[in-house]
Amino acid sequence: MKQYFIIKNNQKHLLLFFAGWGMDATPFLQIHPTDKDWMICYDYRSLEFDADILQEYSEITLIAWSMGVWAASQIMKQYPSLPLSQSIAINGTLSPIHETKGITPTIFEGTLQGLNEQSLQKFQRRMCGSAADYKAFQTVAPQRPVEELKEELAAIQKQYLSLPPSDFAWQRAIIGKSDRIFLPDSQWLAWRNKVDSLEYIEAAHYQQDLFDNVIMQIN
Repeated sequence: MKQYFIIKNNQKHLLLFFAGWGMDATPFLQIHPTDKDWMICYDYRSLEFDADILQEYSEITLIAWSMGVWAASQIMKQYPSLPLSQSIAINGTLSPIHETKGITPTIFEGTLQGLNEQSLQKFQRRMCGSAADYKAFQTVAPQRPVEELKEELAAIQKQYLSLPPSDFAWQRAIIGKSDRIFLPDSQWLAWRNKVDSLEYIEAAHYQQDLFDNVIMQIN
């Protein structure tokens, strides 16, 4: 796993963000929270995580999106002493490969087996929802080769099937009403009775203003 500080100004409050599959820091570089440091985690070919670099923080807000919700759940259960003040899951679940609470196994397997430059573009188009949002995403798209993304997707599948489920408790889950990757009904089934706050918003799986709006609400 890569851990990258987008903003490191020696603040005491860290926004710790677990991105989705296939991402790097590029789509999130223009997000500038005030009075907080801002770290992104991505590339789940490995779930190795360095918690030592978080020791200086007295408050950590955990935000995870898409496949990052599962990855963060696996990591955070190992570090219960981290000073988490909030945990927010966006358009993802603890069961990312699941018939009713995630992406169905047949769709996941088909995405993995058929992954190439063309199918990746189709996935990103569905992820963004509208043609305008997809066009905007292309200007900040991750800079990673498709072969590496295929390795990551295969590793996620292997780790998900082999690791025990995480019992990490999320406080808040946000469901995009127009999500075509993690379907809204699947997210609802996964989160009902498991979070303090479950909310629907008008959003596709990925929208830049979705992250901006969530981060602006964090004190």
